[in-house]
Amino acid sequence: MVDLKQARSSMVEQQIRTWSVLDQRVLDLMASLPRESFVPPAYRSLAYADTLIPLGHGQVMEEPKLAARLLQALDIDPLDQVLEVGTGSAYLTACLAHLGRAVRSVDIHADFIAAAAPRLASLGITNVQLACEDLGLGLPGIEQQHDVIVVTGSLPLYHEGFHRALTLGGRLLLIVGTEPLMEAVLFTRVAVDQWVRRSLLETCLPPLAHARMPAAFTF
Repeated sequence: MVDLKQARSSMVEQQIRTWSVLDQRVLDLMASLPRESFVPPAYRSLAYADTLIPLGHGQVMEEPKLAARLLQALDIDPLDQVLEVGTGSAYLTACLAHLGRAVRSVDIHADFIAAAAPRLASLGITNVQLACEDLGLGLPGIEQQHDVIVVTGSLPLYHEGFHRALTLGGRLLLIVGTEPLMEAVLFTRVAVDQWVRRSLLETCLPPLAHARMPAAFTF
């Protein structure tokens, strides 16, 4: 029988702190939020393991240390309005909801949205709006709507479909590239037509549904 409380503490101390996560808000949040509530029942014993967890539809729940690094990089303010593209298990959704003012989380898979609602409600999280939408190509034409945008699926082919949906000073987190090497990148909107790009780390996650793909190479 796995001691989940001890496993959560060990996750924070042995996985997250040692991966250069020093933001106390993030550490406290991940030490208190029951990750097992978001893991498919068959994988409950792996809730705090340093591993990807299958969710269905070819999607996965990211490792705890990756979630923590991304949250730290986003530096979410308690007044921030957040958009999450790719609800998945809703664990990251819950983290975003604790750190920001309100979260709009969308996913193309209706069963992910249906499962997320009771998971969030069971923990008293009421500042999340869930929707079943396809945003694989971004949000073209939408100006300055969100303080933070997190795209949890990778973009095999980089595009700027989300950039103009940021407020000035807003942050956008993308994972760009194809297997076996992808890059987590943070964009900050510093002017109407200017964004600062910062590379965070190398990682590997399944692609966002309906995202643009590189042209296939042929001889």
